Amino acid sequence: MSTDTAQFLEGLAARIGAAQVLREGDLSAWTVDWRRRWPGRALAVARPGTTEEVAAVMRLCAEHRVAVVPQGGNTGLVGASVPDASGTQLLLSLRRLDRVRAIDPANLTMTVEAGCVLQAAQQAAEASGLWLPLSLASEGSCTVGGNLATNAGGTQVLRHGNARELCLGLEVVTPAGEIWDGLSGLRKDNTGYDLRHLYIGSEGTLGVITAAVMKLQPQPAATRTALAACDSLEACVALLRLARGQAGDALTGFEVIGRHALSLVARHFPQIPQPLPACAWTVLMELSDSEGEAHAQGLLEALLARALSAGTIQDAAVAQSLAQSRAMWQLRESVSAAQSAEGLNIKHDIGLPVSAIPEFVARTDAALRTRWPGVRPVTFGHLGDGNLHYNVQAPEGEDPKRFLAEQEDAVNTLVHDAVQAHRGTISAEHGIGRLKRDELQRRKSPVALALMRSIKQALDPEGRMNPDRMLPAD
Repeated sequence: MSTDTAQFLEGLAARIGAAQVLREGDLSAWTVDWRRRWPGRALAVARPGTTEEVAAVMRLCAEHRVAVVPQGGNTGLVGASVPDASGTQLLLSLRRLDRVRAIDPANLTMTVEAGCVLQAAQQAAEASGLWLPLSLASEGSCTVGGNLATNAGGTQVLRHGNARELCLGLEVVTPAGEIWDGLSGLRKDNTGYDLRHLYIGSEGTLGVITAAVMKLQPQPAATRTALAACDSLEACVALLRLARGQAGDALTGFEVIGRHALSLVARHFPQIPQPLPACAWTVLMELSDSEGEAHAQGLLEALLARALSAGTIQDAAVAQSLAQSRAMWQLRESVSAAQSAEGLNIKHDIGLPVSAIPEFVARTDAALRTRWPGVRPVTFGHLGDGNLHYNVQAPEGEDPKRFLAEQEDAVNTLVHDAVQAHRGTISAEHGIGRLKRDELQRRKSPVALALMRSIKQALDPEGRMNPDRMLPAD
């Protein structure tokens, strides 16, 4: 160990306590990503407990020119929250910053620290009779800071928007160790550039989010969930249009699941009920109503009756209890786990205009199967906001690991070319990280990339914040 490294580690221990600086033992919970594709090695894992401690760590890192990788719950899917293999980067874990600082019922806001697990924030809001409408499958382990750093989406985007739309203010520590207190609960503030939007979605490349003011909503008086069977994606889009027209803002969830995705759930999780007969596409729809149970039930039943009469859907099942509603959502949320059980697959988190989705899927499915006979597209996602998880499984009987290693680049090129042709995006809610860093350079316009580099240079001139993620290191 060099003298400078030893001095740096001693300084860390002095600022946050020796017990919160980890170097020995199994550190894989911090240094290996969720998908286990990018195992790294950290100089150390630092676990500050306050914003002031984060600032002290960042000042020390600036003094010693140490690169920093901020991390929340380490549930990201693009390799943005783990160190590289060099052993020179500090892993800065925010998990000890886990307090809900305040809830303002009159202002409908919550001030929460970055390391607070999303589910804990949801429960704190619920205990105050309010609702934090940010929900995703990893909410039991992901953190609010990580959700903001990646601009997480989830199942409520149709009505309430991504994490960006739910955030009113931020507290951020800069690479130099300064604290920006932007914890405003204001919905209108036109005093210059809106700095929070630079940090939201920046994946830890510009600074460290330590706290946020999040929008809350009154708890809905009733929530109703249903599954509907459609024989085509065109019918799913028609159902979405009908639901928007009839339910308006009460429509809070609209998910789509392809036949093959559901067959994987049936194979690997047979205990999860599938109340509808096998069909080409299954829609999971949720209404959140402010009037009451009877009104919500009537609204949903009228919507489904109209869709059945028009031939838009072929069948439907309405949850009659909270347990049935949870089972329907479990069906949707088990698709990713079923894919993993089936074997490695090539993942795509794409965004398209809703109107373009049927044509995109039909043409891209056909192109994939022409080039790789027997390949299995696993398509599901948030149809209501145009975000598809369009994943590609190896042909039955072929080694999934080998298929991934040999074909991932070619599959990605085919899929992303099709996305670009339909004026879509290669990343709708998962971010860029390492996984799509090079692809971003190919797909983003030169003007956009130049502007991004200018922002990076202005806010992180030494390039120490999460280097080589999102943008290549110089």
